[in-house]
Amino acid sequence: MSLLFSPLFLRDRTFRNRLWVSPMCMYSAVDGVPQNWHRTHLAQFASGGAGLVMAEATSVVSEGRISPRDTGLWTDEQRDVWAQIVADVHERGALIGVQLAHAGRKASTWWPWADTRGSVPADEGGWQTLAPSDVAFEGYAAPAALDADGIERVVTGFADAARRAVDAGFDVLEVHGAHGYLLHQFLSPLSNVRDDEYGGSLENRARLLLRTLDAVRDAAGEGLPVFVRLSATDYAEGGFTPEEAAQVGLWAREHGADLADVSSGGTIAHPAIDYSPGYQVPFAATVRAGGRVPTAAVGVITSGRQAEEILTSGAADAVFAGREWLRDPHFALRAARELGAEVDWPPQYLRAR
Repeated sequence: MSLLFSPLFLRDRTFRNRLWVSPMCMYSAVDGVPQNWHRTHLAQFASGGAGLVMAEATSVVSEGRISPRDTGLWTDEQRDVWAQIVADVHERGALIGVQLAHAGRKASTWWPWADTRGSVPADEGGWQTLAPSDVAFEGYAAPAALDADGIERVVTGFADAARRAVDAGFDVLEVHGAHGYLLHQFLSPLSNVRDDEYGGSLENRARLLLRTLDAVRDAAGEGLPVFVRLSATDYAEGGFTPEEAAQVGLWAREHGADLADVSSGGTIAHPAIDYSPGYQVPFAATVRAGGRVPTAAVGVITSGRQAEEILTSGAADAVFAGREWLRDPHFALRAARELGAEVDWPPQYLRAR
């Protein structure tokens, strides 16, 4: 019996397996509205056997987009297009989640294949970015520090986007608190130098994340799972640490999060990281800490056997993969065959089983 291909039950959702698709930005939206690219891109993973397909970092407000080409959930038009994508994924047997995000000081940037890098200027479609403090990310324009009213608008933005996500039919709502984006910027002492109730101690630095989780949980109701994505380390002296991430994970659980999706990095440019297979799995194990907080592990996971070992070791309860799904949209079907697990194939593909 493969643990990877056993179901996982969270609230009133049943995940058909524990091999999931990470949120990956496509930089292909128009005014925050997903396009046909997103429909075919996300549906293919469901056909390929994924237990959960997590849609990309989707901004809760227009100024929270990583780039002008990011998806959003701040309008009803965006919600209605997402609903079509949700239906496509459901038709193919998978659950689908959305990662609710605000990029903070890392917003208003060029997409990866643009001819330039850094911040998009206002006369080319960019905007003033916002952050806990007016500390710029290396190579980007300086952000404006959020005041009390600005913080309230962030919480309201997450709540409104979460309600639209529920209306669109998403099965999971994930709060993005990682990769150097706004909620992670509050968590890290490297980007948060405030001296009010949102700065200083870990409890203060986690306050906005926990308030956001409260708002998203309220919008989700009792039935839908809520995840939180955490970067367990900044890879820099004086930054956010795995031990702090474990504590924030516990607090997040108390505030309605059902699982911590554990990643790393994003606060500083060019960190020294050893990108070896499974390099982030120990962070998931630290946050999980004997089962107190259910976790998902990520980071150069490329085979069914590797994913199975991560779960059986007790490091995590599920596995997210990214690039391997891009290389092979039928990764789960391949992994099941590798492990000798019996899974349902789309009848249209049975001749290849």
